[in-house]
Amino acid sequence: MSEKVLMKGNEAIAEAAVAAGCRHYFGYPITPQTEIPEYMSKRMPQVGGVFLQAESEISAINMVYGAAGAGARVMTSSSSPGISLKQEGISYIAGAELPCLIVNIMRGGPGLGGIQPAQGDYFQATKGGGHGDYHNIVLAPNSVQEMVDFTMQGFDLADKYRNPVMLLGDGVLGQMMEPVEIKESSSTPIEKPWAAAGKRGRAKPNIINSLFLKANELENHNLHLQKKYALIQENEMRWEEICTEDAELIVVAYGITARIAQSAIDKAREEGKKVGLLRPISLWPFPQPPFARLAKTAKAFLTVELSAGQMIEDVRLAIRDTKPVHFYGRTGGMIMTPIEIYQEITKILTGKEGK
Repeated sequence: MSEKVLMKGNEAIAEAAVAAGCRHYFGYPITPQTEIPEYMSKRMPQVGGVFLQAESEISAINMVYGAAGAGARVMTSSSSPGISLKQEGISYIAGAELPCLIVNIMRGGPGLGGIQPAQGDYFQATKGGGHGDYHNIVLAPNSVQEMVDFTMQGFDLADKYRNPVMLLGDGVLGQMMEPVEIKESSSTPIEKPWAAAGKRGRAKPNIINSLFLKANELENHNLHLQKKYALIQENEMRWEEICTEDAELIVVAYGITARIAQSAIDKAREEGKKVGLLRPISLWPFPQPPFARLAKTAKAFLTVELSAGQMIEDVRLAIRDTKPVHFYGRTGGMIMTPIEIYQEITKILTGKEGK
């Protein structure tokens, strides 16, 4: 596609994956992301790819492990409790340094929760989720176009760092429709000499593994991974700032919540209130530099999330508790309105919060 078309977020992700060269998809249906496997079930055969609806999320993520280990561009998708089931496999994939794209279209929790949008998977996505010391690269879009762009970028980042990349969306973004442009990937597929795809002239075949029975060997592997994560932190922090130059209050939000917050900020600005928006785009690596900079000039921060408060911890760490960090959130699939955020902004700026 080279012109804009109206697409639902989930379907746009799937089409972007095809454009990025993904030819292997393994997944399992769960609301509100079922359109992704449904779409892939049609598209993969059309482009000579493989679609397989696994018997469970656990099976799906281990199929991803196998395809990634063979050097394929591969993805899976699910929603919150389904991603929970994939955590052991994601840890294996990170430990074996295999590139793949994992899409989480979040819903309310904990437990089965509900099918409405939420952002309660922030900890799960950014703090590992599975066992051991590892990180996913986590990208948080706030529009259907960004879902397209970050899907394509996600595959490139996964290959570049041999690391799982998670696209963290929510039920609003997955189900909403917006005009998007999807271009064929301009990146050149990188060689994967490490892949377990036959000897190909080598004396011995490659072996994909994350098991190290000797403690010193496992520690050396962990040290290697930590060096890689440090490199990712150095090169891949991403964020957006709007009206932060003179802001006394910095609103921090990601994903769909950032768009809701922007409407509140626009209203506050019209009334002369000095408010700005700082939107983390990479949730891991968390973009600490702008927080440290803005903490020198802003009087306070307001973190807004569709959760009970998770990203707020990273905000506090990023500014080292040098300024007050307020919080406003909704849970269970409830979505705040711009007026709710505007009211919180007003309370903070007038010193009436909590009264």
